[in-house]
Amino acid sequence: MNTNRRNFLKTTAAATAGTFLVSPVLAGHATGSRYKISLAEWSFHKALFANEMTNLDFPKLTRELGIDGVEYVNQFFKDKAKDEKYLAELKKITKDEGVTNVLIMCDGEGMVGHPEKAERLKTVDNHKKWVDAAAFLGCHSIRVNAGSRGEYEEQQKLAADGLRMICEYGDKAKINVIVENHGGLSSNADWLTGVMKMVDHKRVGTLPDFGNFTINRETGEEYDRYKGVELLMPYAKGVSAKTNVFNADGDEAKMDYYRLMKIVDDAGYKGFVGIEFEGTELQEREGVLATKALLEKVFKTL
Repeated sequence: MNTNRRNFLKTTAAATAGTFLVSPVLAGHATGSRYKISLAEWSFHKALFANEMTNLDFPKLTRELGIDGVEYVNQFFKDKAKDEKYLAELKKITKDEGVTNVLIMCDGEGMVGHPEKAERLKTVDNHKKWVDAAAFLGCHSIRVNAGSRGEYEEQQKLAADGLRMICEYGDKAKINVIVENHGGLSSNADWLTGVMKMVDHKRVGTLPDFGNFTINRETGEEYDRYKGVELLMPYAKGVSAKTNVFNADGDEAKMDYYRLMKIVDDAGYKGFVGIEFEGTELQEREGVLATKALLEKVFKTL
């Protein structure tokens, strides 16, 4: 373990030890809410890219922060999808820490809706190893991106074709294939719900992200986040509680979390709500804790 990584973990452990007076196992349920909180690994991408921690450290850190579930990002164990020894070690760590393996977020494996059939099939094959890894770890889903090219309806058909093929593979291991609003047309909830209807498979679903509703970064085109979450929730098999900036009251400065979680609650959702902190004004650990505190505060109002 390098010095930076050791110092990072020691600092985190020291800070969290004084923060939580409730038993870590009970901390996620302190509000009495039906919701459990998970943590998206991307929340610590700076520390991970800086080699201050590794993917194997993530479950322990999650438990130290009083969070019940882990949402992995494949970038941080990219070459380990087929490494059963590594996956067994990771699974043992999560079991020892008492955290649930929730899902794996998959990036960099090709375009699910690629216009060329051969490339689309290659992308499907690339995701199979992550379906297998998710099943080994006991996750319920992999998160994929529904990227494509072409006109609006053509992209829907192409993305639906690729998703359906991954779902058919996922069906064997009972692993869901969920799509996040993650830029481009996928951030247009009308488009993405249309894709869900075209796929028409029990394994397909959405991962509504409270923050990812920018359709075009160059033009600044945005989809209404509240309408978007409302449209995506009927297909949701996960929820991503994105945060960036907090105000003096500890609320997300650019999103109405009370309104967003009310939409989630009204949809009858009962799964994990995943923290994904992407801000720059707070350190990663502080941002995660601020998001956790906000969610617990909002849960009490539901």
